Amino acid sequence: MTDQSTKPGVPAQSPPVDAGVAASLPRQSWWKSDGADPVRRNLGLVGVLVVLVIIGIVTRPELYGDAGWVTDNVWTILQQASAIGVVTVGMTFVIIGGGIDLSVGAIVAVAGVWSTTLATQSYGTAGMIFTAIVVGVVVGLINGVLISYGKLVPFIATLAMMVAARGLAAQISGKQTQVSSNTTINDIASTKILGIPMLVIILALVVAAGWVLLNRTTFGRRTVAVGGNVEAARLAGINVRLHTVLLYALSGLCCGIAAIMLTSQATSAQAAMANLYELDAIAAAIIGGTLLSGGRGTIIGALFGVLVFSTITNLFAINNLSTEVQNMVKGGIIVAAVLVQQFRYRSLTQLFGRKPTS
Repeated sequence: MTDQSTKPGVPAQSPPVDAGVAASLPRQSWWKSDGADPVRRNLGLVGVLVVLVIIGIVTRPELYGDAGWVTDNVWTILQQASAIGVVTVGMTFVIIGGGIDLSVGAIVAVAGVWSTTLATQSYGTAGMIFTAIVVGVVVGLINGVLISYGKLVPFIATLAMMVAARGLAAQISGKQTQVSSNTTINDIASTKILGIPMLVIILALVVAAGWVLLNRTTFGRRTVAVGGNVEAARLAGINVRLHTVLLYALSGLCCGIAAIMLTSQATSAQAAMANLYELDAIAAAIIGGTLLSGGRGTIIGALFGVLVFSTITNLFAINNLSTEVQNMVKGGIIVAAVLVQQFRYRSLTQLFGRKPTS
């Protein structure tokens, strides 16, 4: 029998590699590989958070010198990030799946307003929570059906829903603020379990569930496949239309949860609540490493993105700086994040490591 390594077209077997060299190569190559990109990006976001804290220490040393104030401020930042963080989890799934959802803020508003009507409040805590979640999921399903079966571009479908849902919320509330009289709902924002605010616990549970769903289930693998290459996913047997509908329903579910959280914080709901949440959620997902073209993203990275924006908001608040300057800074961060996606670390190392041709 002829040795396979001697056949034409078959490469000869590579010589054995020293064990010490082999042990070091995978670690070096992994750090520069695509698989390490989320780790590098998350470490970069942690670095941004550290820089923001240092800026706070320099600008307001009298505040950061008080350990009690620092602890309270950390919890304040996390509580402010809780509702938008929950919305961002749903948005991250949609973007990874190749879509976009501009209606999340409006869905939060209509879910919050509908759940705080006098008729709904008469059914108690369970009725309010059930209504908010069902309204969010139903509106998300409508988005998904319009996109999957109506063949509308996600941008157009969700933009139309953003306008329609805001109008519906204004119609239901009569353009008035609806006060929540349910003490159980209102107490969510002030309740602590083992010293941890309930809003932060809800955010942690949603993030944990989102991480498991994306990284440890068939649904998550299908989401990445659909966002990466729709035709390949279809040929692999994935029902792309149904999966897209489910992604928008998931986004609506997160909006329903966020509606209850915001209602608790304000003890009321109105048609203008969660204004511009869609932009904050998209921006947080992007700077967390989620590709706008779909097919890649992480829940943990999106959470770091939310924390960066919440910390910036808090930093501007304690320094009495205007919202306009804050928005300009946020815009610059978004642009920088997109540029990082275009010129990634690996591409730069390849560029500077390229040897000139003779």
